[in-house]
Amino acid sequence: MKSRHQRMIFIGGVAVAMLAAAALAYKAFSSNLLYYYSPTQVRAGEVPADRRFRLGGLVVEGSFERVTGTLTSRFRVTDLESEVEVEYHKVYPDLFQEGQGMVAHGTLADDGRFIADTILAKHDENYMAPELAESLAEAEARAAE
Repeated sequence: MKSRHQRMIFIGGVAVAMLAAAALAYKAFSSNLLYYYSPTQVRAGEVPADRRFRLGGLVVEGSFERVTGTLTSRFRVTDLESEVEVEYHKVYPDLFQEGQGMVAHGTLADDGRFIADTILAKHDENYMAPELAESLAEAEARAAE
C-alpha cells in the first residue's frame, strides 16, 4: 500500500511539473510573437498598446528624410489606403528604397508614429513579404468596389 501511495505522489508531481513547463513555454512563445498590421489597421486603432508588432507597406515616394548629423530618418509607409509615419535610428538595409515594399518591427508612439527597431527590405524585384502582398491585394480590392 505504501508503494502505491508513493507512485501516486510521484505521478502527481510529474503532472504538475509538466503543466508548469507547458505554461512557461506558452508564455515565452506568446510574448515573442510579432503580429503583422497594415497602415490601415494602425490608423483604425487595431494595434495593441505598448507591444511590439510588424508594420508593412510600400515606402511612399518622396517621403524619406534623414536628420542631418544622425542616423535618424523618417518616411511614410502606405498600404494604398492609409499612411503611417515611421522613424528609424539605425543603418538601412542596402535594398531599402522609396516605392518598394518593406516590413518593420517596432512599437507605436503616443503621437501615432511607428518607431522601428528593425527594417526588412525585399531581397529582389520579385519578392514581397506574404503579409504585405495580402494587405496590398485587400486594399486594391476595396478600392475597386
